[in-house]
Amino acid sequence: MHKTKIKKILLRKNKSPIICLTAYSKFTAEIVDKYCDIILVGDSIGMTLYGMKSTREMNLDTMIMHAKTVKKYATKSLVVFDMPYKTYTNKKLAYKNAKKVIKKTGCDAIKLEGGKNVTNIVKHLTKKNISVMGHVGLLPQSSKKYKLKGKRISEYKKILEDALSISKSGAFSIVLECVVEK
Repeated sequence: MHKTKIKKILLRKNKSPIICLTAYSKFTAEIVDKYCDIILVGDSIGMTLYGMKSTREMNLDTMIMHAKTVKKYATKSLVVFDMPYKTYTNKKLAYKNAKKVIKKTGCDAIKLEGGKNVTNIVKHLTKKNISVMGHVGLLPQSSKKYKLKGKRISEYKKILEDALSISKSGAFSIVLECVVEK
């Protein structure tokens, strides 16, 4: 079923806007599911709901609890699980944790932050039939300052190279966070 949802989203590329919002609870999931194509259960929940200083403090089990609830109440949207910090540092760990997430939550895909540094993990997971959304630009799990990325040519080129490498590795979509519009 999730592969069908992904195909429908991909068919809309460059044709119509694709709407992705974040949800952490039953109530938010029910509301945004009416308007979204993709719902992200983001690790930003650590900062927005639990008052943590960064997304790095979020753990897998708490994320799973929220994702399970969101998936239960999101009936039409593709639900993507944001893998917390240090849960995908290598292919073996990434697969173990992603498999656990999919099994316990029923989420349709997982999201990984990073560019060239995670391409082998993306390839490995997609070969194991786990759909992956990439994430480049501002990377909250590894950034100390949250600021616009891509203003300098070197940053712009790195974002583009990272996005292309993630795409070629098998990611079905990519989050571009806090980047210059062009």
